[in-house]
Amino acid sequence: MSIKTVMCVFDVGRWDQDLKSAMEFCETQGAHMTALVICMGAVPAIATYEAISTAWLEGQQQEIDRLAAETKAVQEILERTELSFDVQEVYTEFAWAEGDIAQHALYADLVLVGAQAAGNEDLQRRIVDGALFESPTPILINPRTQAVSSFPKSILLAWDSSDEAARATRQSLEFLKGCGAVHVTIVDPVARSWENGEEPGSDIAMFLTRHGVKVEVDRVASGGRRVDETLRQHATDVAADMVVMGAYNHPRIQQRLFGGVTRSMLKDSRIPLFLSR
Repeated sequence: MSIKTVMCVFDVGRWDQDLKSAMEFCETQGAHMTALVICMGAVPAIATYEAISTAWLEGQQQEIDRLAAETKAVQEILERTELSFDVQEVYTEFAWAEGDIAQHALYADLVLVGAQAAGNEDLQRRIVDGALFESPTPILINPRTQAVSSFPKSILLAWDSSDEAARATRQSLEFLKGCGAVHVTIVDPVARSWENGEEPGSDIAMFLTRHGVKVEVDRVASGGRRVDETLRQHATDVAADMVVMGAYNHPRIQQRLFGGVTRSMLKDSRIPLFLSR
């Protein structure tokens, strides 16, 4: 996948470091930046006519005014660069944020979320649920303040022969092809002709090799640990600059009730995480 348009989501409350790293990433990629500055308005605590017509409306107007001011500040910074860009402001409510984000994500090759936006748990969840599950666009979450490298030295590709993992592999090829070593990582693999094959990981490794990717297949034993813990430890062992994985292997409602590998990786990962579903 060639990355030509990157939608960068900025939290109206904190965005300076995210903007800096996003500019560097888009410049390196030669990509157009769609800067989406978002404010999620709170619903009124008391649903009475007086509450909505006075104090709540005044607070809402203050949020809208702040959003306009912060969006203007982002615009002014980007105007001093040579980047191709557009800036959009989104004022939404918690209940509608997923749909609003998904609508904008339709017109991007990648959604980039920096450390400041990801640090807002409410916003991060709505970005993931909106862009990832209501649009076809993959997400790259960067928990670091420095920009994501366009040519990582080492990538961990979490592989389980699922549709999600296969889609993540294809959509991340731009990074995989420029990488020094891609570690196709399978946790507790079981050789089955209808799933992983007689040699788990060999099929996807051959596919990637034909694309010029430098591949190593790592079959890792969990030793009783959770899958997400095993993946994070192996990412450390191979000095991975990025983790690529498919998002969810079960229905969304089940993941929301019981957690899951993707949620845990989102919460605890210290390196950039590329997600596709």
